[in-house]
Amino acid sequence: MAITERRSAPAGIESLRASPLVGQKMTVEEFLALPEEKPYLELIEGVVRQKVSPTWDHGLLQFGFGRRIDDFAQQHGLGVVVPENRFAQANWVPVPDLSFYGWDRVPLLPDGTVRQDDWVPPDLAVEILSPGQSLKRLTQKCAWFVEHGVRVTLLVHPRKRTVLILRAGAEVQTLTGAAQIDLDDVLPGFTMTVDELFSLLILRRPAEGDRGAE
Repeated sequence: MAITERRSAPAGIESLRASPLVGQKMTVEEFLALPEEKPYLELIEGVVRQKVSPTWDHGLLQFGFGRRIDDFAQQHGLGVVVPENRFAQANWVPVPDLSFYGWDRVPLLPDGTVRQDDWVPPDLAVEILSPGQSLKRLTQKCAWFVEHGVRVTLLVHPRKRTVLILRAGAEVQTLTGAAQIDLDDVLPGFTMTVDELFSLLILRRPAEGDRGAE
């Protein structure tokens, strides 16, 4: 059976069917030469896997949290946030849901553009658990991140409303409720509680009188 991040998709949902490449073994060089697919492909321990198609919760958390971090980073000149950005180490080419790169890890060219073939790990990686994903497998993936150059990894669990923080050489922390998401070693001064993070899932449609002029 092909190795993948997902459980079997319901029949007739074409967009959720796994790529025919899933389960194949290949080198990092072979993998990086593949054409892009969505949901994104990853190379995990030399085997091709595919990320799960995002849900509403996943998308709202990814966009909202990324925007919050990026606004803070830009305001303080710390670096940049990139969604779904690959890095490569050993026989892995993962694609975290969100990545933050401090300026010393951004592969800038003299004209200010970014070198496209640089696969340096980010300072911060964020993974958001989607329905059908294995929490154990995703936790192991996050642990691999911090063992291979990522300074801090967050695993966000929307259903349980928890955030796991992983750092190299430290115990995994599980945060809930009013606990602060401590990112001072990569984003000094950034503040956000777990409750504030999951408040991004609550949408409030504006009243008629609050909308802009047609």
